[in-house]
Amino acid sequence: MRHLKTVAGLALTAVMLFPVYWMINVSFTHDGDMRKSPPNFFPLDGTLDGYRAVLDQQLPYLGTSLVVGLGTVALTLLLAAPAAYSLAKLRPRGGGALSFVLLIAQMIPGIIMAMGFYAIFLNTGVLNTVPGLIVADSTLAVPFAVLILTTFMSGIPEELLQAARVDGAGVVRAFVSIVLPVSRNSLITVSLFAFLWAWSDFIFASTLDQGGDHQPITLGIYHYIGNNNQEWNAIMATAVIASVPATILLVIAQRYVAAGVTAGAVKD
Repeated sequence: MRHLKTVAGLALTAVMLFPVYWMINVSFTHDGDMRKSPPNFFPLDGTLDGYRAVLDQQLPYLGTSLVVGLGTVALTLLLAAPAAYSLAKLRPRGGGALSFVLLIAQMIPGIIMAMGFYAIFLNTGVLNTVPGLIVADSTLAVPFAVLILTTFMSGIPEELLQAARVDGAGVVRAFVSIVLPVSRNSLITVSLFAFLWAWSDFIFASTLDQGGDHQPITLGIYHYIGNNNQEWNAIMATAVIASVPATILLVIAQRYVAAGVTAGAVKD
């Protein structure tokens, strides 16, 4: 029975990962072999033409996505961490209602938010700019980050904060010196999700940055498909390269995502 479950798990994993493999396979396939029947399941006579085209044309889009992703992470942490600390430990009046509003905010469709941002950005002059895209992407990440960080910070032992107050630390000092270091794993978790949301965003990018000088990789792939609808190896090579940063982050951060926040913080 155990071997049967293992085989079934491997089969399901192979089915789910097959589109990723096929994307990589096609990225190395010659244009003339795209319509071959049966298709080549292995790029035995592969080519790097697709990757050369991507490196020549798509690097600016990748750079913009990296800036937007890192900016979204920074803005999300800047807003969400203090808000979560306040809700978890300072317990301000109306905190429960604010948490409910943040929960409701995650249910608003992205296209509705994009249209609202379009009108605001048009009047404020930040339409088709990278800062505007960072602000828009942060609106998706901040409510999620506040809720996650609040849950983690609520579990921080009060003894730690009381000890800090005895040593003369104020609210801000306790937040910076005690809460943030203890909450490292949760901060990495929300940073990862914020970056991935910004990296893969298409709705905000296509609505708020369609005519900008610096566009993210999602728009680069969209324009590339429109301009090169027969060069599928280059299109798939773009998708492969666009997946690399997110994959690296997932591999690096996976050990922190599920880790306990306060494990070992206080001795029994």
